[in-house]
Amino acid sequence: MSLREHFLTLARYHQWATLRLLDEHVARLPDADYRRDCGLFFRSIHGTLNHLLVAELSLWLRRFAEGLSPEVRLDGEAEADRARLHRSLLDGAAQWLNFVEAQPASRFEQTLRYQTTSGRMVQLPFAAALAHVFNHGTHHRGQISAALTTMGHAIPLLDLVFMLQQRASR
Repeated sequence: MSLREHFLTLARYHQWATLRLLDEHVARLPDADYRRDCGLFFRSIHGTLNHLLVAELSLWLRRFAEGLSPEVRLDGEAEADRARLHRSLLDGAAQWLNFVEAQPASRFEQTLRYQTTSGRMVQLPFAAALAHVFNHGTHHRGQISAALTTMGHAIPLLDLVFMLQQRASR
């Protein structure tokens, strides 16, 4: 499998896992549980989803797609409304897939240059930095799954292998 194909798989997984988590589990939560401080780094499920929106779209996608590193607050509330946050995260996952699809195979062997939130210029391997984005989403979806478990709610099966099996059976 080429690097490009590998990252297309990760982008598809990111979209699939985000949809499953939001549609099948988070959307069904009572608002009190959704906004409850349950000890996550960004306190609540709402806070964690807002962090994902800011980090994935306002920061990393702009770094990759536009070469920009905007100043953002990684703990800020980008969207207070649950339904709009939900749609924005799903739209963002689609944007990542579109971005990866648009990249030529050679891009994955190149570098990404950007400015950190503290103002330092960094140059990283493009593929490794992109892996960080998808790994970051997986990390926080895992935190949300743990919070759902702690609150006594059902949790989604989000392992990559489940998506692969689902696609293979079609």
